[in-house]
Amino acid sequence: MEIESFVKNTSIAYFSMEIGIIPEMHTYSGGLGILAGDTLKSAADLRIPLIGVTLIHRMGYFKQELDPFGRQIEHPDPWDIEKYLKKIDIKISVSIEGKPVYVTAWYYVIESSTGGKVPVLFLDTDIPENSPENRTLTHYLYGGDLEYRLKQEIILGIGGVRILEELGFDIRKYHMNEGHSSLLTLELLNRFKRPLEEVWSEELVWDVEKVRNLCVFTTHTPVEAGHDRFPYELVQKVVGEPVPMWLIKKLAGDGMLNMTLLGFNLSEYINGVSKKHEEVSERMFPGYEIHAITNGVHPYTWVCEPFKNLYNKYLPGWANEPEIFVRAWRIPSEEIWDAHMQAKKALIDYVNRITGANLSYDTFTIGFARRATPYKRADLLLSDPERLAYIAEGRVQIIYGGKAHPRDEGGKALIRRIFEIKERLKDRVKIVYLPNYDMALAMKMVSGVDIWLNNPLKPYEASGTSGMKATHNAVPNFSVLDGWWIEGWIEGYTGWAIGTLEETSDSRIDAEDLYFKLANEILPMFYEKRDIWIKVMKNAIALNAYYFNTHRMIRFYVTEAYIR
Repeated sequence: MEIESFVKNTSIAYFSMEIGIIPEMHTYSGGLGILAGDTLKSAADLRIPLIGVTLIHRMGYFKQELDPFGRQIEHPDPWDIEKYLKKIDIKISVSIEGKPVYVTAWYYVIESSTGGKVPVLFLDTDIPENSPENRTLTHYLYGGDLEYRLKQEIILGIGGVRILEELGFDIRKYHMNEGHSSLLTLELLNRFKRPLEEVWSEELVWDVEKVRNLCVFTTHTPVEAGHDRFPYELVQKVVGEPVPMWLIKKLAGDGMLNMTLLGFNLSEYINGVSKKHEEVSERMFPGYEIHAITNGVHPYTWVCEPFKNLYNKYLPGWANEPEIFVRAWRIPSEEIWDAHMQAKKALIDYVNRITGANLSYDTFTIGFARRATPYKRADLLLSDPERLAYIAEGRVQIIYGGKAHPRDEGGKALIRRIFEIKERLKDRVKIVYLPNYDMALAMKMVSGVDIWLNNPLKPYEASGTSGMKATHNAVPNFSVLDGWWIEGWIEGYTGWAIGTLEETSDSRIDAEDLYFKLANEILPMFYEKRDIWIKVMKNAIALNAYYFNTHRMIRFYVTEAYIR
């Protein structure tokens, strides 16, 4: 199928710095990219006319190696581009440091069993027309320094709009999935300039309202440092003035170019990714109307084979109508447990094969996997090693995973601390840390553990999607009340809360609650009241998976944002 076949049907361009589609394509680092991929897959299932735009990331994010002490070593993670993507005979240019940098594109088509198809464009500067330095601009996801990042964002935002125009797409909405692509708004401002002789002020040359009516912005981070900012001295050097600098500063802030502000000021619809995140974002950016569309996950992608077989038997149609999950109570309990044990055995066999940890099929297994950074508090469970050992000895095993960003020294130290405690408790509690967490390993973990643990500092969990993946596989959550879990949590019924509904976290209180509930509620139910435990598993499907999916999410985008 050629890319030209999509030109007449596509009206919404979805821009994201990373898009995770399959594990073999190393075009994602974590939650943001996987969410983007899941969004486009649901668009294909529902036949919604989207096109994805991202960078090709030839060398991936990085491949993680962990030495015996938990020290992280990063390696390039190239992938076989020509095996998965088709080249497009196209070339446009963008201006970087006052000189042309040429951009070409590849594409991938997401195809659904419903017959829907969504193309994804991967922008690439590694072509002979560019200098050796510029050829590497689309090599590394989140690599390099601030200047490298800004150059990438020119290619994504400005280059993406120009590629779409060159291909002939009639784009009705531009959806920015985070601020990395916000420079596309400057390209649109240039496209819709009014003739100077028709206006009484130079400022009115720039048709801000027309651009605003074309744009949608989703913010994903409640962490101040997570919003890209660039010094104007660097902007002047690298970007130049695609529109006058006074206008850029008016739209993106006086002190530094804030990519989120630029996107906010030129978007008709802005949303956070959970109801709580909407509140947090409105406090961070007062004066802006920010809506809430809670994230989801793509059901068919994140359900393991044993549960696919089970759902096909008892809930036919679930993959394209996940609301059917609400009927999960009709599935016999013994078949729920059997499917879970198949998934658990697959995970335990994998762990034992690569680590030699000799984990048991019958032992209660806690899973924790996400980006390793201090605010995620991966070590909260280990904060009192002796108490953990007292509670867990012979009854609990723990599986960790997650990468620290190469420049996140705090995250790297966190991994080393987990290794240190793992060694300290090795004769009492089995703890493993699996290297190179990716989509394939995530699928094994979210389906194979008995409970999914998540305990970041509040209010820094914008949404979280790994726990949603767990619910699709009947794995309950044990999480702080932040992000999506505030909406999905019914205590002791869909899972358990850690701590209170207070706005901020107290690690001492959270650790105490975690240990108390693990010892007095969760483990006794798992080992002594298996029938009640399986009811909680069913509730996770019926009350969480039925709602926290990208089918529901993208329907909200269509009705709330795209057809306004």
